[in-house]
Amino acid sequence: MSTDWPLVSADEVCELIVDCVNKTAPVVDGPTPYRMIRTTNIRNGRIDLSDCRFVDEATYTKWTRRAELRGGDVLLTREAPIGEVGLVVEPEGLFLGQRVMQYRADPRIVAPRFLLYSFLSPDLQHQFGSHEGSGSVVSHIRVGDCFKFKLRLPPLAVQVEIANLLGALDDRIALLRETNATLEAIAQALFKSWFVDFDPVRAKIQGLPPAGMDEATAALFPDGFEESALGSVPTGWAIRPIGDAVECIGGATPDTKDPSYWNPEEHAWTTPKDLSGLPAPVLLKTERRLSAKGLAKIGSGLLPAGTLLLSSRAPIGYLAIAQMPVAINQGYIAIPPGGLLPPLYVLFWCQQNMEGIKARANGSTFMEISKKAFRPILTLVPSPPVIEAFLAIASPLFSRLVSNEQQAQTLATLRDTLLPRLISGQLRLPEAIAEVEEIA
Repeated sequence: MSTDWPLVSADEVCELIVDCVNKTAPVVDGPTPYRMIRTTNIRNGRIDLSDCRFVDEATYTKWTRRAELRGGDVLLTREAPIGEVGLVVEPEGLFLGQRVMQYRADPRIVAPRFLLYSFLSPDLQHQFGSHEGSGSVVSHIRVGDCFKFKLRLPPLAVQVEIANLLGALDDRIALLRETNATLEAIAQALFKSWFVDFDPVRAKIQGLPPAGMDEATAALFPDGFEESALGSVPTGWAIRPIGDAVECIGGATPDTKDPSYWNPEEHAWTTPKDLSGLPAPVLLKTERRLSAKGLAKIGSGLLPAGTLLLSSRAPIGYLAIAQMPVAINQGYIAIPPGGLLPPLYVLFWCQQNMEGIKARANGSTFMEISKKAFRPILTLVPSPPVIEAFLAIASPLFSRLVSNEQQAQTLATLRDTLLPRLISGQLRLPEAIAEVEEIA
């Protein structure tokens, strides 16, 4: 049991613990081989460098004098935000920005990935919060406290088995989400080719068959352009305000101090917070639910599954298609099925036109785009057969994406359930393996 495992401090099991340089590294436009890991790049046990900053070789050399990164190093953010953890996998050209701690496990004592999962456990996350100090601008963990965090230390062989089991779940989740990123990119590329670049129309003008398209689909596209308020567009396709092509709906928040609006929890109710950090534009669950009495306080009622949600403030631009009936708060513009343009089409249209959408926002406290400002935005409305042809390709891709994300969330829930019990010793490995096999 957990009482059999000694409680040790981080500095007893790590051969290196170091704070990053407390300065801002000068960045360059890049790309270069040298990338800085900022606190925003560290999330949920992984390091995401899709939005990284680049530096030149001289800066990289200067900033890594204290300690170069190695594969297996565990990183901890000690400020803005506190307690995010990540594992370094491919360290080549990487270095730490401000407010990040670097931990290198002593391999004779602790497995690096076990150290990662220990840091991700509720117990260590609580310790990170309890060591929070009050700063002049933002709260932070003091550097001195970062050496003293306590963790349970099972035998090394047990650590490896625990890390392998949890790591296998994480790897499966990562693979599903990498697949989803590819599926979404394929659909985005198709939308851009057909409805932004007009590649099939241009090919027909040149007397060429549109690439990768059968004759029946190619015949749906016109073979010329005409001038419009949006510039040259395919002949015969309409230009309409988006509010004429789809229904734009807002929501509301029932009195949060009246429990009768929230209990019993009968209907999903969403705020833009539910869309923050979604790995795919799919809403599968909401943080809060309403009672029937609470739902009656929202004029738009329960919107059907398949409704597109666009956050209209704090911030503008989160997008997701709800996979269940859902009520919304006032932070959304919702677009249900049934318009001239289906929600899946509008999802990609919003992605392509997000800068223009945001440009129509205003506000003194925070920026917001109202339905009144959103509805006049002009959009191209292709012929219905072309839209149907697009959906015939994009809908199966999106359905597979939804299925993958459902599986990923199931695995993530299982991992989050097993992690604290395994790390603390409350659950033995054979029982955990059985639970994994039951889900798998």
